[in-house]
Amino acid sequence: MADAPKSSAPIPPIRIKQICGDACKTALGDSPTYTHSMTETWNTNIINGILRSLISESTPSSGTSASSSCPYKFAVNSTIIQHAGGSKSVGGDDDSSSVTSSQGRRGMHSACGGYWNTEKDGMWAYKHTLKDMDIVVSIIWIGV
Repeated sequence: MADAPKSSAPIPPIRIKQICGDACKTALGDSPTYTHSMTETWNTNIINGILRSLISESTPSSGTSASSSCPYKFAVNSTIIQHAGGSKSVGGDDDSSSVTSSQGRRGMHSACGGYWNTEKDGMWAYKHTLKDMDIVVSIIWIGV
């Protein structure tokens, strides 16, 4: 793909997607549903996990400590959105007496823009979908 535009991302975008997915899965662990009291902890863990990975993977591996600082500044935003209603099962253990209803999902649109050096700065967004919630992550990097 010689004609593909050059990405300003500090690491390949496919790897950024993996980092975000791994951070979301690690932060939520076995939590099957949205729990409002856990959202602050989840967001903190998602953001810190992503930042650690981005800094680690974009810092040059050099023998001297003076030149081993990360050549980027990063900002990470994580938003957890609870699905409206969700699926509810009504009835007993017998499939014939169960009724499932779904009230749908909440609408959401998020956008971000920036004015900077497009050769070394940029942004990227990721959406992680679960049964009862979505997690939207935005990452901004600025070359230093």
